[in-house]
Amino acid sequence: MKKIEFFKESIKNLKTVGTLTRSSKYLCKGMIKPVDFETADVIVELGAGDGVITKHILKHMKKDSTLLSFEVNELFCEQMRQEIKDDRLIIVEDSAEKLGEYLAKHNLGKADYIISAIPYVAFPEELAKSIIQTSKDNMKDNALYVQVHYSLLTKKFYENIFGNVDVSFVPLNIPPAFVLVSEKMS
Repeated sequence: MKKIEFFKESIKNLKTVGTLTRSSKYLCKGMIKPVDFETADVIVELGAGDGVITKHILKHMKKDSTLLSFEVNELFCEQMRQEIKDDRLIIVEDSAEKLGEYLAKHNLGKADYIISAIPYVAFPEELAKSIIQTSKDNMKDNALYVQVHYSLLTKKFYENIFGNVDVSFVPLNIPPAFVLVSEKMS
């Protein structure tokens, strides 16, 4: 997807897209840095957008692992279906609230990693907390939840739900971004 097309779609759907620009390669690398791809069998991506982070995940995944990518924007899903031809990718054009249903539908068990670009600051607080809790409930013990944000306004959500959060800063992105990582403790 061209930058101008992404920008136009972002303007129309800012509450679900959450940004006006695509993630930089530096942010994509920052999002996947915590992932141990050698041991990851099931990776879930929430808020896949047009697939810029998806492509970085797939590039590093094992041949027998699965990436379940959620995106509610129809245009972005169609774009990913056209551009990304990889049998390990399952594109879900539905809400992340239904994560458990889709993991069960595809017999994937629980997630080893969840990588999210959902713009929770634009969501009602209860919905944001519900999706994060659903994510935790569908993760293996010691699994990691990785989230990108452009501010730290929702950091408390991860502290309250997971009991822990580590933050790193990615300045080479427009806008500069924070990567928050929480572990599901056993």
